[in-house]
Amino acid sequence: MIVPNVRASFDRSDAAFVVWLLARGDEAERARIQGRMDEQGLDAILDDPRTFNALMATREFSTAHPGLVFYLLVRHALLESDISDRLIADYLAALLVTFGNARRAFRPDEEAQEFFYLVDIVAAGDDAIGERAFMLRAHLGEYALWLSGLFPDHITARVRRRGAPGLDYYEQLGATGYRMAAEHTIARTHGLDRVYRECAETFPLLRTALNRIADRHLFPATGDRIERLLRQVADSFRDTGDHVA
Repeated sequence: MIVPNVRASFDRSDAAFVVWLLARGDEAERARIQGRMDEQGLDAILDDPRTFNALMATREFSTAHPGLVFYLLVRHALLESDISDRLIADYLAALLVTFGNARRAFRPDEEAQEFFYLVDIVAAGDDAIGERAFMLRAHLGEYALWLSGLFPDHITARVRRRGAPGLDYYEQLGATGYRMAAEHTIARTHGLDRVYRECAETFPLLRTALNRIADRHLFPATGDRIERLLRQVADSFRDTGDHVA
């Protein structure tokens, strides 16, 4: 079960890294940043665009805690979409960290069976009961968001070459999985019902936020540039309409 626990994992070494990242040897700046952190907390520093920009400019990924890097990527991508809830950023960062482990993205929790297609997760969920049914519903949402969020170019290429389902298919099934998981008692027990419900309601916005991470930072030079541009334009128009509505 993936829970929003990345922020809770930040310790003094992470705070020291952020101060170093921003100060870069300037003692006066270091003292100013440390004072602000003591007064406002680490969250305020992490929300500052200068922190994110400094990380992207220096590319100091090897010396940073992976959770911190993913949290900054997700947090600022979500803020760009006007999603300010830190809990959602924390959850998505935990999702990316967890699915980054060997083949974990294909397995609900730690079970041995692997799923590569959403339809197979749906079928397994329809046949399951209790905790396994819950885990499969949650995994449906998480896997759909991970695939459509980080690998949209792969999905759109398969649409063109094979007539495979498009991004809207992933959005619909992913939102359904999150919605059904939110209704389960296990979600309420672990305080995940609100997280799942929010993911269901804002799935397209979350997907496009993750797309920005993939397009700008993870896979900037891959995929068909025309298809990527068309996707970005379509998402921009839709996201603008969602905000107006």
